[in-house]
Amino acid sequence: QVQLVESGGGLVRAGGSLRLSCAASGRTFSMSAMGWFRQAPEKDREFVAAISGSGSRTNYADSVKGRFTISRDNAKNTVYLQMNSLKPEDTAVYYCSAHRDWSLLLSKFGSWGQGTQVTVSS
Repeated sequence: QVQLVESGGGLVRAGGSLRLSCAASGRTFSMSAMGWFRQAPEKDREFVAAISGSGSRTNYADSVKGRFTISRDNAKNTVYLQMNSLKPEDTAVYYCSAHRDWSLLLSKFGSWGQGTQVTVSS
């Protein structure tokens, strides 16, 4: 099973930017779709963005379209989430996820990292 480790979270003011990283173990990284999800206090975990194994396909939640960009570097076994124009409502724990199947990834059946906290102050 793939191991995922997120980093890059922190405290930022509204309008600011952060870049999250997720380092994955294993030799099959390029075969896995990767995604970012987030969970705010007392709310369900929600989809943020996903990218296919080759990087040719991406998908975003409507709430982050135009502000967040997901990318991956298969040579480094790493997926990124560039977050711009951050809003207080983006505050959450952000989780990285991996699955070979796109649909199962989006349905939250993938492997999970431990999460990284993002806090956006107003």
